[in-house]
Amino acid sequence: MRQPVFRGAATALVTPFNDHGVDQGKLARLIDFQIAGGIDALVICGTTGEASTMTTQEHVGAVASAVRLVNGRVPVLAGAGSNDTRHAIEQSKRLADVGADALLSVTPYYNKTTQSGLVAHYSAIAQAVDLPVILYNVPGRTSLNIAPATLGELSQIDNIVGVKECNTDQLGESINLCAPDFAFYTGEDPNMITLLAWGGVGVISVLANVIPGDTHDLVAKWTAGDIAGARALQLKMLPLIKALFCEVNPIPVRAALDILGFDLGAARLPLVPATPATHDLLVAELARYGVDPIS
Repeated sequence: MRQPVFRGAATALVTPFNDHGVDQGKLARLIDFQIAGGIDALVICGTTGEASTMTTQEHVGAVASAVRLVNGRVPVLAGAGSNDTRHAIEQSKRLADVGADALLSVTPYYNKTTQSGLVAHYSAIAQAVDLPVILYNVPGRTSLNIAPATLGELSQIDNIVGVKECNTDQLGESINLCAPDFAFYTGEDPNMITLLAWGGVGVISVLANVIPGDTHDLVAKWTAGDIAGARALQLKMLPLIKALFCEVNPIPVRAALDILGFDLGAARLPLVPATPATHDLLVAELARYGVDPIS
């Protein structure tokens, strides 16, 4: 029986930049804030971490730094994947070599593929590494959906152990078709309760960048049988979640962390700074939620 890479809440961590690349000191501060908040795992160089604008050297270096800074306190999942299977394999091997605990492998984008192509793509990646692989199904960004039957086939591969599923509409069908020890995580912060009710094991969260403790607690309460407590947290979170996605991710969450005092540096083009209206909305929602600036 395969065990999930983690249960609970993982943060899709933002990447702090400076003029020379990844800001190591600020990365360390973010990681310590997350672990002190009780987060269960960290995803480095995912969508929220702006992996798409990082060089291979920066990407692998950021994961290596995170592994060193985390020092075994929580699992480190490395964002991976490409629309070029050869590059995805090379990248996955390098991330394994620097100590990632698992890979979060996004579907091919732009050129995309067929469902049989997805099976071939992910089978080739899984065969090339010994690490657990969590698939990342985010059709809104890639214009490619992993169909439930395809997910069911991929779930039979030993080291393809789960999926970050952003297509909530197909959760039930996918769960019916997948191996019973295949782990489902939601990638949608407003739908944590939905995923858990379907039998999923956790969330890979943007929201957790600013409230890691409550994001962890929501899953922990549900798992402990405190359904009312989990529901109350999800309802409390909704306005803040809405604010964090009022512009394309990760523009608002970077702005929110700057408001809290993290000073992350600018996002990389084509992403631009949050508008003044977004900044004001985030100030208001962080205050409403009770999130204080970090001293």
